[in-house]
Amino acid sequence: MKTKTLNKMIMLSLITATTLQATNGDHIIGIGAKARGMGGTGIALSHGAESALSNPALITQVENTEISFGGTVFMPDIETTLNANLMALPPQKSLTSDADINMIPEVSLATKINDNFYVGIGMWGTGGMGTDYSQGKGITNSLAQGQFNNFDMVTNLQMMQFAVPLAYKTDHFSIAISPILMYGNLDINFKMPSRTDKGAINNIGSGIAQDFGYGYNLGTTYDFSNGLTLGAVYKSAIEMNYDGTIKNAAQNFGLQMSDTLEQPAEIGVGLAYVMGQHTFALDYKKIQWSDAKGYSDVSWEDQNVYAIGYQYTQDNWAVRLGYNQADSAVVETKNPAINMFNLLGFPATAEKHYTVGGTYAFSEQFSVDLAYVYADESTKTFDISQLQMGIDSITTDHSENSISFQLNYTF
Repeated sequence: MKTKTLNKMIMLSLITATTLQATNGDHIIGIGAKARGMGGTGIALSHGAESALSNPALITQVENTEISFGGTVFMPDIETTLNANLMALPPQKSLTSDADINMIPEVSLATKINDNFYVGIGMWGTGGMGTDYSQGKGITNSLAQGQFNNFDMVTNLQMMQFAVPLAYKTDHFSIAISPILMYGNLDINFKMPSRTDKGAINNIGSGIAQDFGYGYNLGTTYDFSNGLTLGAVYKSAIEMNYDGTIKNAAQNFGLQMSDTLEQPAEIGVGLAYVMGQHTFALDYKKIQWSDAKGYSDVSWEDQNVYAIGYQYTQDNWAVRLGYNQADSAVVETKNPAINMFNLLGFPATAEKHYTVGGTYAFSEQFSVDLAYVYADESTKTFDISQLQMGIDSITTDHSENSISFQLNYTF
């Protein structure tokens, strides 16, 4: 009974997050508006209570108690075309995904217990992915005319993490651990021609599957007292199982997969340098998709993520700029079924992100942050001709816009 109640509470918090589409694979580039305004940097630069997931050791920069809450309005633009062999089929329609506006919530709190110990708690939407081509309703009639309408594909992966960072600081050195409880849900629905009954259409989908997983983040920083700070973080893999979704969907593409989808381990390092009113930050992290169950089955590649950020402060305001770069984890393979499955349902192909943000403090206790992120258009075309469906290739164009808003209160 308690589990059902908790599930309902989580679903209410995600009710507007219909289909998240993330940026570095299925991860958003940064937690909180400050980090997102600086290209997602946050391994060596403290963003107060918001740092609990980026690097929990950085909550030691909180002077007393800080609480922040807000979220991100995420607006992906994804257009996919099945490129027909015109000798076999008429030209296919180019369809734009209707999963084009979503909300990602964030709440963080951190407090100083004494000069050495700090603790926090938070809840963050950390990413997801999906598409919605259900505007192609009427696929039964369209198939007779050779129009596949992207199979009316609808996919929806949502992820939220709850964490309690515990940090210790002595002199210039800080170290922390953050136990994590992760909630996720996954839904995959589409329509396929029957392999046994010519002319019939099968509706594929098992409803929303949910699961909880457990992991941890480890973080450390060293402040050299000359404006330079170095940081390092390790994030464990978190195994999730979405019963009846992935296996059922994949077999209709001729793929053998389990229902396990593991969030990959990450390792990252960063540096930050403060020079008067100017702050510079540089992060590198490696996201190990190729070792993660589920993602490895569809040949996702590891990502090397590079982020750079700049901040200028003046009196009670600050402005931020940033850039984030990571090659797509989704790559073309020799298996046409994987190519189709990835680009049609899970096209996490965004690569270059340009960011801007700012803060305005109304008082010593209360401030507001804003950030805007633009992901430049990424176009991927993969060969699927060996599926012998009369379609030579699939092309997806993917760009993103997002606006983040954060309220902060210290006491």
